Formats: sequence, structure tokens, C-alpha cells
Amino acid sequence: MKTEPRKPNRSKRTAKTRDDERVFEGLGVSPGVAIGPAHLREGEVARVPEYSVAAAKVGAETERLQKAIAKAVRQLEKIRSKSADFHGASGEELGYLLEAHLQMLSSRRLHQGVVARIAKRLNAEAAVAREIDSIAAAFAELDDPYLRSRASEVREVGQRILRNLTQRGFSGFGDLDAGSIVVAEEITPADTALMDPGKVAGFACALGGAEGHTAIMARSLGLPAVLGAPGVVGGINPGSIVIVDGSEGLVIVNPTRKRLAAYHKRQSAQAKEAKALARLRRLPAETRDGTRVQLQANLELPREVGQATAVGAEGVGLLRTEFLYMNRDDLPDEEEQTEILSEMIAGLAGRTVTIRTLDIGGEKLASSLGDHLGACANPALGVRAIRLSLRKPDLLETQLAAILRAGAVGPIRILLPLITSVEELRATRDVLLRVWRRLKRRKVRMAKSLPPLGVMIEVPGAALSADALAREADFFAVGTNDLIMYTLAIDRGEEQVAHLYNPLHPAVFRLIHFAVDAGLRAGKSVSVCGEMAGDPRYTPLFIGLGVRELSMGPKALARVKDRVRRLDSAAAARLASEISMLSDAAEIAQLLDIFNEKQ
Repeated sequence: MKTEPRKPNRSKRTAKTRDDERVFEGLGVSPGVAIGPAHLREGEVARVPEYSVAAAKVGAETERLQKAIAKAVRQLEKIRSKSADFHGASGEELGYLLEAHLQMLSSRRLHQGVVARIAKRLNAEAAVAREIDSIAAAFAELDDPYLRSRASEVREVGQRILRNLTQRGFSGFGDLDAGSIVVAEEITPADTALMDPGKVAGFACALGGAEGHTAIMARSLGLPAVLGAPGVVGGINPGSIVIVDGSEGLVIVNPTRKRLAAYHKRQSAQAKEAKALARLRRLPAETRDGTRVQLQANLELPREVGQATAVGAEGVGLLRTEFLYMNRDDLPDEEEQTEILSEMIAGLAGRTVTIRTLDIGGEKLASSLGDHLGACANPALGVRAIRLSLRKPDLLETQLAAILRAGAVGPIRILLPLITSVEELRATRDVLLRVWRRLKRRKVRMAKSLPPLGVMIEVPGAALSADALAREADFFAVGTNDLIMYTLAIDRGEEQVAHLYNPLHPAVFRLIHFAVDAGLRAGKSVSVCGEMAGDPRYTPLFIGLGVRELSMGPKALARVKDRVRRLDSAAAARLASEISMLSDAAEIAQLLDIFNEKQ
């Protein structure tokens, strides 16, 4: 964190005062500039559930508590490790605060007090809330002002444990003024789904990584965002003017007039560039030598349908259905899913919509599926995506029935996430056929014929067995986000290893090359729908490999179309051939960047 004080004055303000400019450094995960008043959200759990647990479940309830506390410790340790390089008073302050919170979490009184309440058959949330109230009240009654102030810190620690127990983030963003900058310790993908770009101008968090799903959703919504910026929550007062520079990874609080004027100029320049790109809407995505490329949209939420059509998307290469299960405690039934999906398909006016089945797990958790997911030390490697769907046939059948019924409105394809074997594809096809026959017997209105069934190529196992999968799948969609994560053993939502996340690692390139080649040789359509597809830097690489379908967030489509129209596909093919001979990521990056400079 950098502090840039204004000119000295008689009041001798320090960097801690409201009027001094402060700059926090983090990861720019969604480009653009947002300027507005800060709205601090700490995800307080206002309604704590309270109920009696059965004597036989007291042990399980205590285990839930221990896991919530352990998670709280990991969260604080993560922030502390990020802030270790800070110097000066602000770094010291943050260090003392984090240390105090960690000590409270390891306090015997807190542990023993809550466990004793659970032993009396009180649920963990209520036990934590009561014990925290008791401890905070004791601090508040002390004569020493410093010790009295610890009461608020006790409550903050308690809220952290409660958030982990309830697995709840924010309750919503409906109370924000238009143009607000949301500042929080952490924002989950489910929280991001609640954001209205009409009210939220951008956001900044202490935690998070550039390739996590929160970052992906920020880019999809077109919201400038900075993640992994420790100290932002404690370093910003509510209502302070904040600049979020999602391109450079900066959060600037109380900017000087000069800085503010410079950023307003940048906003104007970005608006002009957006207008220029918008003129490409009706032009085809065609290279200089006549190679046609189909540009499609990735959709996260129903409100993005209008964005997709506005930028000229030729279809939807990936409709993520997780939104149906997020921010709710119950599961959506067949009727609800059918209605929502039908509205989205109708809004796309005849364009093909590729609907991916549920991909909950890893960082994308939904409270409505809590009982189905179960506990897992590493959710990214556990019961998630197609594994969860096949393990819970009722869940899968309900979703497939809704998709088939929504197919009566317009053309669809079905995409399966995290496929690792032909057996999983066959098992899902069996379920799809069973649901199809059942709906047909009941004479339910649905798609006229069975929609194509495709697989995501997003784990090395799928990429390396792509030739076998191509014999049974109807199409491929290469999901670069997870493919990079699993290939390089990197948690894409973890800011501490963000620098190791390299899309141009030779192993990643070879897996993509093998999968694309296998699909095309089998005569199957192959699309790329990960974040790499929406980055113009990589467009020549995919066209050179023979990919003719790219799917991305609507906000990225115009830039990629502009890149396609300035390319020569024959030159791109030569580039891909040269890169396939390289084994060094730096050499690959250099060759690609030189090519991009010339074309």
C-alpha cells in the first residue's frame, strides 16, 4: 500500500485522515475505471438461526464450529501473508489488528464457551452469537478505554465465524446509491450475481484472484474490479470518493484533484473507444483472407441476454446455470427452471444456446445444495459438476427435463462440465434419453429432437482422451480456465499463486492443441469458451489451431471481432505451428506478442 500525502498544512494530517489520498495495490481483474462513493460491506449476518439440535448431532455441530473457526484462521492468515511487505504505520496497524483477531480465534474462553453452549443442544450459530455477546459485553463494562474498544473487534471476529457457519455472503445490493463502489473483504460469485451495474460502478476486495469466478463475473458484467488488495476494508471510510482502476490493479481513496482529472480523461477515452468498437456490431467476424469465425457469448445471468444481442453475438456458447441455485435455501423445481430458461432462449431470437448443466463446487458454492455437496477438504477435486449430477440423479433429471422443455422455444445444445471419461458421457446420455422418453409419453411440449450433447474439455484427463470422447460426443467446448488450473495445480481464486497462472505454459498449449485436433479430425465442432477466448492477445493462436467458434463475456466480443478482422488466418496457422515446437513459456509469449505487433 502506498500513501501519498497532500501538501502539508497546519492541521498536520497523516495518511490516516479522511482527506489524504491513499493508494492500495491489488490485482486488476476486470479492466476499466470506476469512480464513486465507497460502500463498505462486511457481510454481517443479521439473522442468526437458533434451534435445538438432537443429542446425537451435538458432535457434528461441534465439528461444524471447528471447521468455521479453522476457515476464519485461514482467511486472516491469507490477508496477513499479503500484507507482510507493507511498511510504515499503516502496515503496522493492519498487522496488529490481524494478530489480535487471530488471538481471539484461538482464545480458550471463546472455544470452551461456545462448545459448552452446543453441549446444551444449541445450534452452532446461536452458540457463537450468544458467547460473542457475552464476551463483548464484558469488555464494554471495563474502565480502560482501550480494552472497551476491543468489544467491537470481538464482534467482528464473531461475524467472521458466523459468515463461515451460515455460508452466507451479502444479502443484496438494493440499498446502494447509483455509482457506488463496493468495498469488502471478500465477494463470492453468488454475491457478484446480486450486483446491478446500474447501481454498482465497481468493487474492490482484500481477497481474491484474477482467474476466480468472481473475477470472471465482474468481467462479464463489465464492472471494473480489483481483488487481493489487503487493507482496503480498514483503510476506506464509508462515503469516501474511491477510484477503482481495474486495468492497473489500483484502489485510490480520496484522490487529489490532479489524479481525479486524469482518471476522468481515461473514462472519456474508454467511452470513445467503446463507441468505435460498437460500429463493428453488424460486420462479420472474418479474417482478411476470408476465414469466418463465429463469435458467441458466455452468459452468467438472465439480464445478460440483452448485452449479448446488443454486441452482435451469433449465439450462446456457454450458458452457466449456476445462477438458478445461488442466493437461495431451496432447490429450483422443474417448472421454475423451464420458465427462466425459456425466457432467455426466447430473448436470443433463434440463436443457438448451449446450456451447461450444473457446475457447482470448488469456489462456486450454493447454500441450496449444501446437503448434496457434503464436506470436502478440496472442493475443486471433490464432488462437483457432472460428478454431483450423476451422484444425485433426481437433481440431474429435473435440470435435463427443464432444458428439454425450454428447447421448444428455440435451438439448444447441452454441455457437460468436468467430464473425465467416456463412461460419464454415456451415463449422462442414458439419463437424457430416459427423461426424453418420459416427457414424450406425457406429451409435454419440448425440443422436437434430442439436442446435441457435448463435453467440456477442462481437465487434462479429458484433453488427453479427446480422441475417444470425440467418437461419442456431439461437440467439444474447451474450458481454458479450469484446464489451466488443473494442469498447473493452481487455485485460480488464490491471489498468492496468481503469478503462476500462465495460459501460455507449453503443457496448456499442447493439451488444447491435442483436444482441438481430435475434435476436428472427428468432424465435431470445437469451441473455446474460457477467459482466453475473450482476450484478443490469444485470438491468433486459436484461429491458427483451427478453432472457428469462440465464446466470451459480451463485453469482450467487440475487441475480439476487431482482432479477427485484422488477422490473416494462414499467418496465424504458421504461428501455431511454430509455437507447437517450443517448450518455453517465455519464448511462446514473445513469439505471440511479436506476431500481434505486426498484424
